[in-house]
Amino acid sequence: MKLNSLHHITDTLAPTERMPILFLGHGNPMNAIEDNVFTQGFQSIAKTLPKPKAILCISAHWETKGTFVTSAEHPETIHDFGGFPQALFDVQYPAPGSPELALETQKLITSTEVGLSDQWGLDHGCWTVVKFLYPDADIPIIEMSMDYTKGPEYHYALGRELAALRRKGVLIVGSGNTIHNLRMAAWDKMMIPGYGFDWAIAANEKIKHLITDGDHQSLIRYDKLGKEVQLSIPTPEHYNPLLYILGLQEKDEKATIFNDALVAGSLNMMSVIINKA
Repeated sequence: MKLNSLHHITDTLAPTERMPILFLGHGNPMNAIEDNVFTQGFQSIAKTLPKPKAILCISAHWETKGTFVTSAEHPETIHDFGGFPQALFDVQYPAPGSPELALETQKLITSTEVGLSDQWGLDHGCWTVVKFLYPDADIPIIEMSMDYTKGPEYHYALGRELAALRRKGVLIVGSGNTIHNLRMAAWDKMMIPGYGFDWAIAANEKIKHLITDGDHQSLIRYDKLGKEVQLSIPTPEHYNPLLYILGLQEKDEKATIFNDALVAGSLNMMSVIINKA
């Protein structure tokens, strides 16, 4: 690496106060073009955040074999979905990338090799929520992929390795959903606010209490939390981003829940901000 590149990294990621961390329930991609209670919740929480120098997002929608970070200077807005109105496909989120943050992240993680990817941009797990935090798309942003061959303990531990970024002005965001069973969704009940199946309601309450109580070990071993949680998390990709964020929580910090509502019976939008108590 050239010396001027090293100087640029140092200048860009100079020490700051510790940044909060977020887990955002992203839900239906249509939220990106709607004004509803969830998008208003994202906008409200944004007002409480210090302006970051950069954002690192861990999205449910970028799974790879191995771990990668995006390194493009101008990441593409990826419309990784189908069957939605053209207005949704027309949305662009032209935030700059940050090769500097990609290199810093690669350097920080020592438990596994981290690759650089200029072939991935910002998928809908990322841009559909970040656009409400920073609508001007003026904050550099990268994504980090999740290794689908690894278990929950791995994802939690890998999150911990990112801790130094919080004191370099980087806002770390996990984007997924803790209740996410598409096969059992009652799409005809989409417009009923807060509609949830009994098992989804029970799982949501259990997960929320474990988050606010700081019981990370139980949340890592979510497969031991009963049938209702197993129904709520039939596959791990939407749950795992939460584990990265929990791995970053420090002893003097508390977790606060917002956007807590079930949708279509078997989905939820529950989101979490973690900051100093």
